[in-house]
Amino acid sequence: MEPTAYSSEDSRMHLAFDQSADTGPAVVCLPMFSMSRAATATALRPALAGTGLREIYLDLPGHGDTPAHCPPTSQAMLDTVCAWLDQHTDAPTLLAGGSYGAYLAAGVARQRPDLVRGLLLVCPGVTIARHSRDLPDDPPLEAPTGWLDAAPTALHAHLDAALGHRTPAVVATVLAALNSGGPGDPTFQQALQSGPDYALPDENADVVFDGPVSVITGRQDRIVGYADQFRAMRHYPRGTYTVIDAAGHYLPYEQPTLLRSLTQDWLRRTPGIPAA
Repeated sequence: MEPTAYSSEDSRMHLAFDQSADTGPAVVCLPMFSMSRAATATALRPALAGTGLREIYLDLPGHGDTPAHCPPTSQAMLDTVCAWLDQHTDAPTLLAGGSYGAYLAAGVARQRPDLVRGLLLVCPGVTIARHSRDLPDDPPLEAPTGWLDAAPTALHAHLDAALGHRTPAVVATVLAALNSGGPGDPTFQQALQSGPDYALPDENADVVFDGPVSVITGRQDRIVGYADQFRAMRHYPRGTYTVIDAAGHYLPYEQPTLLRSLTQDWLRRTPGIPAA
């Protein structure tokens, strides 16, 4: 990856990012909530390896090494990403993201479809309000005794709900991702997540995006689920939907081989994009 770079003096575009040295079309990758561009690269770089795409990994405002320079609302976050894309990419471009990053990527496709060539949405958030999410109520898969021992006690409940592939090795991989990259701004993140404008104002808009889309979900994801994501496929006439068993909310770290295969399929369906 090339060294971290920053945008122009316009603070709306001031996002820390890393990019690969490849010269192909760009794919801009957005992180999960509270996570950094380093964690996103760990998640998605293996899936994109060998494609020749110029991989760009962003830190959102208040995440990683990017200052919290916008209001703590999802619309302000989306506007910042759009301003950055306007400045730094040849539109339209490929967007990829996980969880909250995928939620924002889908929002960009609704509000600024001129910026988006295709969407890779991994465990995407669909509805922000937790009480409105359709989550699986099946019992969790079996796990070896002590599989969470390496995790801080404060994370046990979260990882128990989030992980479908429940092994010490997966826990170690997720913990390394959670602790990678810049520190972010926890106060800003809390204000965003608990504020009245965490949901995008057009979250429920009936807008169609007709570019190639791949929506990849975990069967045991008890954070955002998989059912809301299937219902959202009506917005994507060129969309493929996949739900993976033994995978949860940290699917890229749980099932990297399947993620690569599905990412390659997405690229094959995108005109003009090379596939490995």
